[in-house]
Amino acid sequence: MNFVNPKTDFAFKKIFGSQQSKAILISFLNSILYPSAPYIKNLKILNPYQAPRIRGIKDTYLDIKALLSDGTTVIIEMQVLNIEGFEKRILYNAAKSYSIQLAPGDDYTLLNPVIALTITDFEMFPDIERAITRFILKERDYLVDYIIDDLELVFVELPKFNRELDELTSLADKWLYFIKNARELEKVPDDFQEVPELKRAFEIANRANLSREELEELEKHEIFIHDQRNAIKRALKQGLEKGRKQGLEKGLKEGLEKGQKAGHKEGRKEGLKEGREEGRREAQIVMVRQLLGVLDEETIHQTTGFSLEEIRQIASEN
Repeated sequence: MNFVNPKTDFAFKKIFGSQQSKAILISFLNSILYPSAPYIKNLKILNPYQAPRIRGIKDTYLDIKALLSDGTTVIIEMQVLNIEGFEKRILYNAAKSYSIQLAPGDDYTLLNPVIALTITDFEMFPDIERAITRFILKERDYLVDYIIDDLELVFVELPKFNRELDELTSLADKWLYFIKNARELEKVPDDFQEVPELKRAFEIANRANLSREELEELEKHEIFIHDQRNAIKRALKQGLEKGRKQGLEKGLKEGLEKGQKAGHKEGRKEGLKEGREEGRREAQIVMVRQLLGVLDEETIHQTTGFSLEEIRQIASEN
């Protein structure tokens, strides 16, 4: 067997967000959000996956929205690239989903909880060893929970999950192993066969079961991610090199103007610091320039965090 990469946003939504994936999504969410006892018995997928039409890459991420039977909205997102402003976007999307529940004049008691579950292929919290973390509102000093816990951010950092097949002890372990390693497998592991939802997930992920259009769309997304990563690496390298050079030149100039040895060192240090800051900004601008003409402005905005106005200004100067 040859399985698709579940970490690709397109494949992730097909596996977990299709109409026939309800049982899969329930099993996955219960394993991550309610590991002690399955809480979710039923849900409704609000934006189910649909087979793609052949088109250019426009979506930089595809989330899944599910409505639980108790009224809780769960936003599930797979994110491969650590883009500028990503952490703010998560909070914004969760807060927006919470606020849009009310129509003008509705009572605030009608608001239902929102959970934002984000799976990342990069580390977000280097000081925390656990792969799964959960954030809610707490009092800063006493760490007391807010009166209600209607807004929760849950993160799964795949790089921190390094268990092998014989080390998997929970259903959550098996789901994370599937998401992280399915692409490298040639058959469904025996232990996974015992879980109907996992077995079904492997069936959906089997390339042999995808249509030609889906395979082409999947290939476009994989190429897109690969090109994005290379563009970011190149942009950062070019920007930092330019920033170091500018910082060194500025530091030497300021040091010479002071005419003192101590001043020279101080000026050089300050110039290098400013140069690094300029380099980071230049790296981001170079990245935007590389994406111009390849992606539309909205996609560049979502990918880089630059505003549409900034992107248009860079394009006019390009």
